[in-house]
Amino acid sequence: MDKYICMVCGYIYNPEEGDSDGGIPPDTPFEELPDDWTCPICGAGKDQFEKKEN
Repeated sequence: MDKYICMVCGYIYNPEEGDSDGGIPPDTPFEELPDDWTCPICGAGKDQFEKKEN
């Protein structure tokens, strides 16, 4: 699964880990995150994330 990086603060969303603080279970692809999910570090919306190149 692809990782996504927050263009505001550099946080990397790793689908294998999910976002336990945000209630997102492991193995949740970025595309399946709720529309109102925000970066757990800076609060940026999903539209501020870009696919991380390997």
